[in-house]
Amino acid sequence: MPKNKYLFPFILVTSLFFLWAFLHNLNPILIPHLKKACQLTDFQSSLIDSSVYFGYFLIAMPAGLFMHKYGYKKGILIGLLLYAIGAMLFIPAASARNYSIFLAGLFIIASGATFLETVGNPYITILGPKETSEQRLNLAQSFNGVGAFVAPIVGGFVILSGIEHTPEQLKAMETAGTLSAYLQSEADTIKLPYIIIAVVVVIVGIFFLFTKLPEVKEPDGDAHGTSFSLSVLKHSHVRWAVIAQFFYVGAQVGVGSFFVRFSKFAVNMPEKTAATIYWGSIAMVGFMVGRFVGTFLMKYIKPAKLLSIYAAINIALLAIALATDGYAAVYAVMATPFFMSIMFPTIFALGIKELGEETKMASSLLVMSIIGGAFAPMLMGIISDKTGSMQVAYIVPLVCFVVILYFGIKGYKMKPLQEKGKAMPLATNP
Repeated sequence: MPKNKYLFPFILVTSLFFLWAFLHNLNPILIPHLKKACQLTDFQSSLIDSSVYFGYFLIAMPAGLFMHKYGYKKGILIGLLLYAIGAMLFIPAASARNYSIFLAGLFIIASGATFLETVGNPYITILGPKETSEQRLNLAQSFNGVGAFVAPIVGGFVILSGIEHTPEQLKAMETAGTLSAYLQSEADTIKLPYIIIAVVVVIVGIFFLFTKLPEVKEPDGDAHGTSFSLSVLKHSHVRWAVIAQFFYVGAQVGVGSFFVRFSKFAVNMPEKTAATIYWGSIAMVGFMVGRFVGTFLMKYIKPAKLLSIYAAINIALLAIALATDGYAAVYAVMATPFFMSIMFPTIFALGIKELGEETKMASSLLVMSIIGGAFAPMLMGIISDKTGSMQVAYIVPLVCFVVILYFGIKGYKMKPLQEKGKAMPLATNP
Protein backbone atom coordinates (compact mmCIF):
# COMPACT_ATOMS: atom_id res chain seq x y z
CA MET A 1 0.00 0.00 0.00
CA PRO A 2 1.14 3.60 -0.55
CA LYS A 3 2.47 5.70 2.31
CA ASN A 4 0.00 8.03 4.05
CA LYS A 5 1.21 11.16 2.25
CA TYR A 6 0.46 9.44 -1.07
CA LEU A 7 -2.83 7.83 -0.05
CA PHE A 8 -5.24 10.47 -1.40
CA PRO A 9 -3.35 10.92 -4.72
CA PHE A 10 -3.33 7.12 -5.00
CA ILE A 11 -7.12 6.97 -4.55
CA LEU A 12 -7.73 9.86 -6.96
CA VAL A 13 -5.53 8.51 -9.75
CA THR A 14 -6.93 5.01 -9.23
CA SER A 15 -10.36 6.41 -10.16
CA LEU A 16 -9.01 7.02 -13.69
CA PHE A 17 -8.42 3.29 -14.15
CA PHE A 18 -12.20 2.85 -14.30
CA LEU A 19 -12.49 5.26 -17.25
CA TRP A 20 -10.13 3.54 -19.65
CA ALA A 21 -11.50 0.17 -18.60
CA PHE A 22 -14.97 1.39 -19.53
CA LEU A 23 -13.71 2.40 -23.00
CA HIS A 24 -12.16 -0.97 -23.74
CA ASN A 25 -14.96 -3.06 -22.32
CA LEU A 26 -17.74 -1.34 -24.22
CA ASN A 27 -16.09 -2.55 -27.44
CA PRO A 28 -17.46 -6.11 -27.13
CA ILE A 29 -20.90 -4.45 -27.08
CA LEU A 30 -20.20 -1.99 -29.88
CA ILE A 31 -18.78 -4.64 -32.22
CA PRO A 32 -21.95 -6.76 -32.60
CA HIS A 33 -24.19 -3.69 -32.27
CA LEU A 34 -22.54 -1.58 -34.96
CA LYS A 35 -22.10 -4.72 -37.07
CA LYS A 36 -25.89 -4.85 -37.09
CA ALA A 37 -26.69 -1.11 -37.24
CA CYS A 38 -24.14 -0.36 -39.97
CA GLN A 39 -24.34 -3.75 -41.73
CA LEU A 40 -20.67 -4.73 -41.38
CA THR A 41 -18.57 -7.87 -41.91
CA ASP A 42 -16.56 -9.37 -39.03
CA PHE A 43 -13.42 -7.73 -40.39
CA GLN A 44 -15.08 -4.32 -40.68
CA SER A 45 -16.46 -4.56 -37.16
CA SER A 46 -12.96 -5.39 -35.87
CA LEU A 47 -11.91 -1.86 -36.89
CA ILE A 48 -13.67 -0.67 -33.71
CA ASP A 49 -10.83 -2.19 -31.72
CA SER A 50 -8.27 -1.09 -34.31
CA SER A 51 -9.30 2.57 -34.10
CA VAL A 52 -8.89 2.46 -30.31
CA TYR A 53 -5.50 0.80 -30.33
CA PHE A 54 -4.11 2.84 -33.19
CA GLY A 55 -5.06 5.83 -31.05
CA TYR A 56 -2.95 4.42 -28.25
CA PHE A 57 -0.06 3.69 -30.59
CA LEU A 58 0.03 7.13 -32.22
CA ILE A 59 -0.59 9.21 -29.10
CA ALA A 60 1.45 7.32 -26.50
CA MET A 61 4.76 8.94 -27.44
CA PRO A 62 3.37 12.51 -27.57
CA ALA A 63 1.61 11.81 -24.27
CA GLY A 64 4.87 10.68 -22.70
CA LEU A 65 6.71 13.73 -24.02
CA PHE A 66 3.94 16.02 -22.75
CA MET A 67 4.04 14.38 -19.33
CA HIS A 68 7.83 14.58 -19.25
CA LYS A 69 7.72 18.34 -19.90
CA TYR A 70 4.57 19.48 -18.11
CA GLY A 71 3.99 16.86 -15.43
CA TYR A 72 1.35 14.34 -14.44
CA LYS A 73 -1.58 16.62 -13.61
CA LYS A 74 -1.65 18.46 -16.94
CA GLY A 75 -1.43 15.11 -18.72
CA ILE A 76 -4.52 13.91 -16.84
CA LEU A 77 -6.48 17.07 -17.72
CA ILE A 78 -5.63 16.80 -21.44
CA GLY A 79 -6.63 13.15 -21.39
CA LEU A 80 -10.00 13.84 -19.81
CA LEU A 81 -10.73 16.65 -22.28
CA LEU A 82 -10.04 14.42 -25.30
CA TYR A 83 -12.09 11.61 -23.77
CA ALA A 84 -15.15 13.88 -23.42
CA ILE A 85 -14.81 15.30 -26.96
CA GLY A 86 -14.62 11.81 -28.47
CA ALA A 87 -17.67 10.65 -26.53
CA MET A 88 -19.72 13.58 -27.81
CA LEU A 89 -18.86 12.64 -31.42
CA PHE A 90 -21.03 9.57 -30.99
CA ILE A 91 -24.11 11.80 -31.15
CA PRO A 92 -23.66 12.95 -34.79
CA ALA A 93 -22.27 9.51 -35.68
CA ALA A 94 -25.47 7.81 -34.50
CA SER A 95 -27.73 10.42 -36.12
CA ALA A 96 -26.03 9.94 -39.49
CA ARG A 97 -25.42 6.20 -38.93
CA ASN A 98 -21.91 6.92 -40.17
CA TYR A 99 -19.39 4.26 -39.22
CA SER A 100 -16.42 6.51 -40.05
CA ILE A 101 -17.53 9.10 -37.47
CA PHE A 102 -17.94 6.35 -34.88
CA LEU A 103 -14.36 5.26 -35.56
CA ALA A 104 -13.13 8.88 -35.32
CA GLY A 105 -14.88 9.29 -31.98
CA LEU A 106 -13.32 6.10 -30.67
CA PHE A 107 -9.88 7.25 -31.86
CA ILE A 108 -10.23 10.54 -29.95
CA ILE A 109 -11.53 8.82 -26.80
CA ALA A 110 -8.59 6.43 -27.03
CA SER A 111 -6.20 9.36 -27.43
CA GLY A 112 -7.50 10.75 -24.15
CA ALA A 113 -7.32 7.36 -22.48
CA THR A 114 -3.71 7.10 -23.68
CA PHE A 115 -2.81 10.23 -21.70
CA LEU A 116 -4.60 8.84 -18.65
CA GLU A 117 -2.93 5.44 -18.91
CA THR A 118 0.53 6.81 -19.71
CA VAL A 119 0.23 8.94 -16.57
CA GLY A 120 -1.67 6.55 -14.33
CA ASN A 121 0.41 3.37 -14.52
CA PRO A 122 3.86 4.83 -13.71
CA TYR A 123 2.38 7.32 -11.23
CA ILE A 124 0.89 4.49 -9.20
CA THR A 125 4.16 2.51 -9.20
CA ILE A 126 6.12 5.39 -7.67
CA LEU A 127 3.53 6.38 -5.05
CA GLY A 128 5.20 4.21 -2.45
CA PRO A 129 8.07 1.76 -1.93
CA LYS A 130 9.52 0.31 -5.15
CA GLU A 131 9.58 -3.15 -3.57
CA THR A 132 5.79 -3.30 -3.70
CA SER A 133 5.27 -1.53 -7.05
CA GLU A 134 3.76 -4.62 -8.75
CA GLN A 135 1.37 -5.13 -5.84
CA ARG A 136 0.35 -1.47 -5.83
CA LEU A 137 -0.27 -1.38 -9.57
CA ASN A 138 -2.29 -4.59 -9.41
CA LEU A 139 -4.39 -3.07 -6.60
CA ALA A 140 -5.09 0.04 -8.69
CA GLN A 141 -5.81 -2.12 -11.73
CA SER A 142 -8.32 -4.03 -9.61
CA PHE A 143 -10.56 -0.98 -9.89
CA ASN A 144 -9.92 -1.08 -13.60
CA GLY A 145 -11.51 -4.51 -13.27
CA VAL A 146 -14.65 -2.88 -11.87
CA GLY A 147 -15.02 -0.92 -15.11
CA ALA A 148 -14.34 -4.11 -17.02
CA PHE A 149 -17.44 -5.84 -15.69
CA VAL A 150 -19.71 -2.77 -15.37
CA ALA A 151 -19.24 -1.71 -19.01
CA PRO A 152 -20.60 -4.83 -20.75
CA ILE A 153 -23.50 -5.13 -18.31
CA VAL A 154 -24.56 -1.49 -18.66
CA GLY A 155 -23.80 -1.46 -22.39
CA GLY A 156 -25.62 -4.72 -22.93
CA PHE A 157 -28.79 -3.47 -21.27
CA VAL A 158 -28.74 0.10 -22.62
CA ILE A 159 -27.24 -0.32 -26.11
CA LEU A 160 -28.22 -3.81 -27.26
CA SER A 161 -31.88 -4.04 -28.18
CA GLY A 162 -32.01 -7.82 -28.14
CA ILE A 163 -33.70 -7.76 -31.54
CA GLU A 164 -31.89 -10.05 -33.96
CA HIS A 165 -33.11 -10.64 -37.52
CA THR A 166 -31.98 -13.29 -39.99
CA PRO A 167 -30.57 -12.18 -43.37
CA GLU A 168 -33.85 -13.24 -44.96
CA GLN A 169 -35.86 -11.07 -42.56
CA LEU A 170 -33.60 -8.08 -43.21
CA LYS A 171 -34.06 -8.53 -46.95
CA ALA A 172 -37.84 -8.64 -46.48
CA MET A 173 -37.66 -5.43 -44.41
CA GLU A 174 -35.63 -3.78 -47.17
CA THR A 175 -38.26 -4.78 -49.70
CA ALA A 176 -40.99 -3.38 -47.45
CA GLY A 177 -39.08 -0.13 -46.94
CA THR A 178 -38.74 -0.53 -43.14
CA LEU A 179 -35.06 -1.54 -42.94
CA SER A 180 -33.62 1.98 -42.72
CA ALA A 181 -35.91 2.94 -39.82
CA TYR A 182 -34.99 -0.25 -37.95
CA LEU A 183 -31.25 0.29 -38.42
CA GLN A 184 -31.57 3.93 -37.32
CA SER A 185 -33.41 2.91 -34.16
CA GLU A 186 -30.53 0.53 -33.39
CA ALA A 187 -27.93 3.28 -33.92
CA ASP A 188 -29.84 5.76 -31.74
CA THR A 189 -29.53 3.58 -28.63
CA ILE A 190 -25.85 4.60 -28.48
CA LYS A 191 -26.54 8.31 -27.90
CA LEU A 192 -27.63 8.40 -24.25
CA PRO A 193 -24.81 6.24 -22.83
CA TYR A 194 -22.15 8.38 -24.49
CA ILE A 195 -23.76 11.65 -23.39
CA ILE A 196 -23.62 10.35 -19.81
CA ILE A 197 -20.00 9.25 -20.27
CA ALA A 198 -19.02 12.73 -21.53
CA VAL A 199 -20.73 14.45 -18.59
CA VAL A 200 -19.08 12.17 -16.02
CA VAL A 201 -15.64 12.70 -17.58
CA VAL A 202 -16.08 16.50 -17.50
CA ILE A 203 -17.02 16.32 -13.80
CA VAL A 204 -13.93 14.22 -13.06
CA GLY A 205 -11.83 16.75 -14.97
CA ILE A 206 -13.18 19.64 -12.88
CA PHE A 207 -12.36 17.67 -9.74
CA PHE A 208 -8.76 17.15 -10.89
CA LEU A 209 -8.45 20.80 -11.91
CA PHE A 210 -9.06 21.98 -8.36
CA THR A 211 -7.11 19.23 -6.58
CA LYS A 212 -3.40 19.54 -5.80
CA LEU A 213 -1.42 16.49 -6.88
CA PRO A 214 2.24 15.99 -5.95
CA GLU A 215 4.76 15.83 -8.75
CA VAL A 216 6.81 12.77 -7.88
CA LYS A 217 10.40 12.61 -9.11
CA GLU A 218 11.71 9.16 -9.90
CA PRO A 219 14.97 8.28 -8.17
CA ASP A 220 18.26 8.43 -10.03
CA GLY A 221 16.77 10.71 -12.65
CA ASP A 222 18.79 12.59 -15.23
CA ALA A 223 18.53 16.25 -14.33
CA HIS A 224 18.66 17.30 -17.95
CA GLY A 225 16.18 14.67 -19.14
CA THR A 226 18.64 13.29 -21.68
CA SER A 227 17.66 9.75 -20.71
CA PHE A 228 14.21 10.34 -22.22
CA SER A 229 14.93 8.54 -25.46
CA LEU A 230 14.57 5.21 -27.22
CA SER A 231 17.86 4.19 -25.63
CA VAL A 232 15.71 2.72 -22.85
CA LEU A 233 15.35 -0.30 -25.14
CA LYS A 234 18.94 -1.18 -24.35
CA HIS A 235 17.47 -2.90 -21.29
CA SER A 236 16.47 -6.41 -22.33
CA HIS A 237 13.62 -6.60 -19.80
CA VAL A 238 12.11 -3.45 -21.33
CA ARG A 239 12.32 -4.88 -24.86
CA TRP A 240 10.66 -8.11 -23.81
CA ALA A 241 8.01 -6.27 -21.78
CA VAL A 242 7.06 -4.24 -24.88
CA ILE A 243 6.78 -7.46 -26.92
CA ALA A 244 4.83 -9.27 -24.18
CA GLN A 245 2.44 -6.34 -23.76
CA PHE A 246 1.81 -6.27 -27.53
CA PHE A 247 0.74 -9.92 -27.47
CA TYR A 248 -1.10 -9.69 -24.15
CA VAL A 249 -3.35 -6.85 -25.27
CA GLY A 250 -3.94 -8.65 -28.55
CA ALA A 251 -5.07 -11.70 -26.58
CA GLN A 252 -7.27 -9.76 -24.17
CA VAL A 253 -8.99 -7.76 -26.89
CA GLY A 254 -9.41 -10.74 -29.20
CA VAL A 255 -10.91 -12.95 -26.51
CA GLY A 256 -13.39 -10.30 -25.32
CA SER A 257 -14.34 -8.50 -28.49
CA PHE A 258 -15.58 -11.57 -30.31
CA PHE A 259 -17.08 -13.42 -27.34
CA VAL A 260 -20.64 -12.50 -28.35
CA ARG A 261 -19.95 -13.75 -31.88
CA PHE A 262 -18.16 -16.86 -30.51
CA SER A 263 -21.15 -17.72 -28.29
CA LYS A 264 -23.53 -17.25 -31.21
CA PHE A 265 -21.40 -19.57 -33.33
CA ALA A 266 -20.86 -22.22 -30.63
CA VAL A 267 -24.32 -22.49 -29.03
CA ASN A 268 -26.52 -19.96 -30.89
CA MET A 269 -26.66 -17.79 -27.76
CA PRO A 270 -28.66 -14.51 -28.03
CA GLU A 271 -26.36 -11.46 -28.12
CA LYS A 272 -27.93 -9.78 -25.08
CA THR A 273 -27.57 -12.93 -22.98
CA ALA A 274 -23.94 -13.40 -24.07
CA ALA A 275 -23.04 -9.76 -23.39
CA THR A 276 -24.79 -9.05 -20.11
CA ILE A 277 -24.86 -12.42 -18.34
CA TYR A 278 -22.11 -14.68 -19.64
CA TRP A 279 -19.51 -11.99 -20.37
CA GLY A 280 -20.43 -9.01 -18.18
CA SER A 281 -21.86 -10.69 -15.09
CA ILE A 282 -19.63 -13.78 -15.03
CA ALA A 283 -16.44 -13.48 -17.10
CA MET A 284 -15.74 -9.83 -16.26
CA VAL A 285 -16.58 -10.33 -12.61
CA GLY A 286 -13.98 -13.09 -12.76
CA PHE A 287 -11.55 -10.56 -14.26
CA MET A 288 -12.17 -8.14 -11.39
CA VAL A 289 -11.93 -10.82 -8.72
CA GLY A 290 -8.79 -12.13 -10.40
CA ARG A 291 -7.10 -8.77 -9.87
CA PHE A 292 -7.76 -8.81 -6.13
CA VAL A 293 -6.82 -12.50 -5.84
CA GLY A 294 -3.65 -11.93 -7.87
CA THR A 295 -2.64 -8.97 -5.69
CA PHE A 296 -3.06 -11.20 -2.63
CA LEU A 297 -1.14 -14.12 -4.16
CA MET A 298 1.80 -11.86 -4.98
CA LYS A 299 2.53 -11.72 -1.26
CA TYR A 300 3.55 -15.38 -1.54
CA ILE A 301 4.36 -15.96 -5.23
CA LYS A 302 6.77 -13.81 -7.22
CA PRO A 303 4.93 -11.73 -9.84
CA ALA A 304 6.81 -13.22 -12.80
CA LYS A 305 6.12 -16.78 -11.63
CA LEU A 306 2.42 -16.07 -11.15
CA LEU A 307 2.33 -14.51 -14.61
CA SER A 308 3.81 -17.70 -16.09
CA ILE A 309 1.32 -19.94 -14.28
CA TYR A 310 -1.63 -17.87 -15.46
CA ALA A 311 -0.36 -17.78 -19.06
CA ALA A 312 -0.01 -21.57 -19.10
CA ILE A 313 -3.56 -21.99 -17.75
CA ASN A 314 -4.97 -19.72 -20.47
CA ILE A 315 -3.14 -21.65 -23.17
CA ALA A 316 -4.86 -24.81 -21.87
CA LEU A 317 -8.27 -23.09 -21.69
CA LEU A 318 -8.12 -21.82 -25.26
CA ALA A 319 -6.95 -25.22 -26.47
CA ILE A 320 -10.16 -26.61 -24.93
CA ALA A 321 -12.19 -23.85 -26.61
CA LEU A 322 -10.70 -24.79 -29.98
CA ALA A 323 -11.01 -28.55 -29.56
CA THR A 324 -14.49 -28.91 -28.05
CA ASP A 325 -18.04 -28.00 -29.02
CA GLY A 326 -21.03 -26.45 -27.28
CA TYR A 327 -21.02 -24.91 -23.84
CA ALA A 328 -17.68 -26.48 -22.86
CA ALA A 329 -15.99 -24.20 -25.41
CA VAL A 330 -17.95 -21.15 -24.20
CA TYR A 331 -17.09 -21.84 -20.55
CA ALA A 332 -13.40 -22.26 -21.38
CA VAL A 333 -13.31 -18.83 -23.03
CA MET A 334 -15.26 -17.33 -20.11
CA ALA A 335 -12.62 -18.58 -17.65
CA THR A 336 -9.69 -16.84 -19.37
CA PRO A 337 -10.34 -13.29 -18.00
CA PHE A 338 -9.70 -14.46 -14.43
CA PHE A 339 -6.19 -15.49 -15.45
CA MET A 340 -5.69 -12.49 -17.74
CA SER A 341 -6.44 -10.17 -14.84
CA ILE A 342 -2.91 -9.68 -13.53
CA MET A 343 -1.11 -9.73 -16.86
CA PHE A 344 -1.14 -6.12 -18.02
CA PRO A 345 -0.09 -4.51 -14.71
CA THR A 346 2.46 -7.24 -13.97
CA ILE A 347 4.12 -6.98 -17.38
CA PHE A 348 4.06 -3.18 -17.04
CA ALA A 349 5.60 -3.14 -13.55
CA LEU A 350 8.28 -5.69 -14.46
CA GLY A 351 9.08 -3.72 -17.62
CA ILE A 352 9.76 -0.41 -15.84
CA LYS A 353 11.67 -1.90 -12.93
CA GLU A 354 14.80 -0.01 -11.80
CA LEU A 355 14.77 2.54 -14.65
CA GLY A 356 14.88 5.86 -12.76
CA GLU A 357 14.07 8.79 -15.07
CA GLU A 358 13.86 6.38 -18.02
CA THR A 359 10.60 5.14 -16.47
CA LYS A 360 8.61 7.75 -18.42
CA MET A 361 9.87 6.68 -21.82
CA ALA A 362 9.50 2.99 -20.96
CA SER A 363 5.92 3.74 -19.87
CA SER A 364 5.18 5.40 -23.23
CA LEU A 365 6.62 2.44 -25.14
CA LEU A 366 4.61 -0.03 -23.07
CA VAL A 367 1.44 1.93 -23.75
CA MET A 368 2.33 2.09 -27.46
CA SER A 369 2.78 -1.66 -27.48
CA ILE A 370 -0.92 -2.20 -26.91
CA ILE A 371 -1.26 -1.66 -30.65
CA GLY A 372 -1.47 -5.45 -30.45
CA GLY A 373 -5.12 -4.86 -29.62
CA ALA A 374 -5.59 -3.49 -33.15
CA PHE A 375 -4.02 -6.38 -35.03
CA ALA A 376 -5.27 -9.46 -33.17
CA PRO A 377 -9.00 -8.72 -33.72
CA MET A 378 -8.37 -7.86 -37.38
CA LEU A 379 -6.59 -11.18 -37.85
CA MET A 380 -9.40 -12.98 -36.05
CA GLY A 381 -11.99 -11.21 -38.23
CA ILE A 382 -10.16 -12.25 -41.38
CA ILE A 383 -9.91 -15.87 -40.19
CA SER A 384 -13.61 -15.90 -39.29
CA ASP A 385 -14.68 -14.39 -42.62
CA LYS A 386 -12.46 -16.81 -44.59
CA THR A 387 -13.26 -20.01 -42.68
CA GLY A 388 -16.81 -19.23 -41.58
CA SER A 389 -15.78 -20.21 -38.04
CA MET A 390 -15.30 -17.76 -35.18
CA GLN A 391 -14.08 -20.71 -33.12
CA VAL A 392 -11.04 -21.28 -35.36
CA ALA A 393 -10.16 -17.59 -35.00
CA TYR A 394 -9.42 -18.13 -31.30
CA ILE A 395 -6.08 -19.70 -32.27
CA VAL A 396 -4.80 -16.10 -32.36
CA PRO A 397 -5.08 -15.34 -28.61
CA LEU A 398 -3.73 -18.82 -27.81
CA VAL A 399 -0.50 -18.01 -29.67
CA CYS A 400 -0.34 -14.66 -27.85
CA PHE A 401 -0.35 -16.39 -24.46
CA VAL A 402 2.63 -18.51 -25.52
CA VAL A 403 4.69 -15.32 -25.87
CA ILE A 404 3.53 -14.12 -22.44
CA LEU A 405 4.56 -17.45 -20.94
CA TYR A 406 8.09 -16.92 -22.28
CA PHE A 407 8.24 -13.41 -20.80
CA GLY A 408 7.18 -14.70 -17.38
CA ILE A 409 9.79 -17.48 -17.45
CA LYS A 410 12.78 -15.65 -18.94
CA GLY A 411 12.09 -12.37 -20.74
CA TYR A 412 11.42 -10.31 -17.59
CA LYS A 413 14.92 -10.89 -16.18
CA MET A 414 17.15 -7.84 -15.99
CA LYS A 415 20.62 -8.27 -17.44
CA PRO A 416 23.75 -6.20 -16.88
CA LEU A 417 24.39 -3.59 -19.57
CA GLN A 418 27.59 -3.55 -21.59
CA GLU A 419 29.37 -0.23 -22.03
CA LYS A 420 32.78 0.13 -23.67
CA GLY A 421 33.45 -3.53 -23.15
CA LYS A 422 32.71 -3.44 -19.43
CA ALA A 423 29.70 -4.86 -17.68
CA MET A 424 27.49 -2.39 -15.84
CA PRO A 425 25.32 -3.83 -13.07
CA LEU A 426 21.70 -2.88 -13.65
CA ALA A 427 19.77 -4.58 -10.88
CA THR A 428 19.04 -7.93 -9.39
CA ASN A 429 16.09 -9.94 -10.60
CA PRO A 430 12.85 -9.25 -8.73
